[in-house]
Amino acid sequence: MDKIKTCCFSGHRQICDEHLIRLPECLTVLLDSLIKKGFRHFKTGGAIGFDTIAALKCLELKNKYPDLSVTLELCLPCRDQTLGWSEMEKSAYRFILQRADKVSYESDVYTKGCMHARNRRLVNGSDVCVCYLSTDKGGTAYTCSYAKEKGVEVINLYERLI
Repeated sequence: MDKIKTCCFSGHRQICDEHLIRLPECLTVLLDSLIKKGFRHFKTGGAIGFDTIAALKCLELKNKYPDLSVTLELCLPCRDQTLGWSEMEKSAYRFILQRADKVSYESDVYTKGCMHARNRRLVNGSDVCVCYLSTDKGGTAYTCSYAKEKGVEVINLYERLI
């Protein structure tokens, strides 16, 4: 039996307006091509911005391809991740959380290393990392660098939108 192909996501919380309009469709096209290549398991980190868009697109995949056993795994840094989020952001988070197939937490509360641990968990076991990376600093840059070190293909949607 073939190994289930896994895709993880990493991206910025802030996305420029022009990209925010085009990113969902760009992601849909890419996810459909990944499905055709045998990807069935998708992992996201549950953050605001790109993570939320990716998770919602994965939930759409589950509905679009009900016979393919598409799964969404949330690799979350801590149980109190939503502290300081708006009510709308929390509502989207709860919507995704209730529909995910698997949820794991690095920590009960925020700790200095929980974000990096979450990012490594996303990459470990993945075959491809789809990202929205516009700068060489921060958590997304760290995650993509880690993915490349581990031999995981990185697809940067930011580059497709500029």
